[in-house]
Amino acid sequence: MALPMRDLDKALADIVAIRNQIAAGTAFRGYGPATIAATGAVALLTAILQFWLLGDPTSEPVGFFFGWFMAAVLSVLMIGIEMRARSRRHHSGLADAMIHQAVEQFLPAGVAGVLLAVVMWKFASETLWLLPGLWQILVSLGIFASVRSLPRTVAIAGAWYFVSGFAVLVLASQTHTLSPWTMGLPFVIGQSVMAGILYFASGDHDVED
Repeated sequence: MALPMRDLDKALADIVAIRNQIAAGTAFRGYGPATIAATGAVALLTAILQFWLLGDPTSEPVGFFFGWFMAAVLSVLMIGIEMRARSRRHHSGLADAMIHQAVEQFLPAGVAGVLLAVVMWKFASETLWLLPGLWQILVSLGIFASVRSLPRTVAIAGAWYFVSGFAVLVLASQTHTLSPWTMGLPFVIGQSVMAGILYFASGDHDVED
């Protein structure tokens, strides 16, 4: 019985490997343009609320970063819920593999962003003004990592976040202050660009081989 069981295990492993290879070469259609645009609206609303409610964000970093943390959680939930539904609809039996691949591509950048915030908060709170720019750079790296399974033109959105991240770092270096607009506006523009690309891109003909 041991030999047939080993053969069965090998066959199952081969099936999983084949499914993963097919998923890696398939255009991911789990990101919906409307939801991506809605996350830009979340960023704009967060920036407006902080502009009204936080007199001096630099002196209230807890309120500043808690607001953006909640905006990020809401955005991830929105994207995740739609990603699951769209993947089931467009990818059928490959849905789980496609979702796993999409999460895997963005996960390192997301984890790095969280750890950066924790370490800087705990050990170098005087450098927290760097976080908005660094987060934008990490988002750009996550987008670039996803190019192989999304329309090639999403690299434009990645380039935007890369440039805006360094621009925000340069601007913030002059005053070492936190501003809701240096967080909000880059994300509003970046998410709008991303939504437009996903809306207009031709699925099978605009994806990396």
